[in-house]
Amino acid sequence: MRILDNLEQFRALYPSGRKWQRCVEAIKNIDNIQPGVAHSIGDSLAYRVTTENTTDALFVGHRRYFEVHYYLQGSQRIEVAPKSQLQVVECYRDETDREYLKGCGETVQVHEGQLVICDNDEACRFISDAAVKKVVLNVTIEDGYFHNK
Repeated sequence: MRILDNLEQFRALYPSGRKWQRCVEAIKNIDNIQPGVAHSIGDSLAYRVTTENTTDALFVGHRRYFEVHYYLQGSQRIEVAPKSQLQVVECYRDETDREYLKGCGETVQVHEGQLVICDNDEACRFISDAAVKKVVLNVTIEDGYFHNK
């Protein structure tokens, strides 16, 4: 998992690539969307604004998409672990790009303004003590397009 301090650091680390530019485009559009409604930009990015105060019971892992969380308000703890160190509870499903795992990992605290990029060899569990508002972006691991289209 990569934790970036702000959007400017994200832009500096990922200055090119269509999918990363689309992340910035999506974040700039958040004032124009309703919380909980999914949107997409092209075939490489889907995003939504969430306001949540729940804690995940299980770790969630992905294979085809990176998950990027941009925190707008509040703070949240994230427990992260390599998938190889966790036990599979529900096998990977291609339709949802999710697999559910259990075990223990390292916990970090993130807050307003930060971005978190969850890598595909890891699984994350989000822990909320209070409501947090964030943009959740699902970004393809492909180079801007799907090969089957």
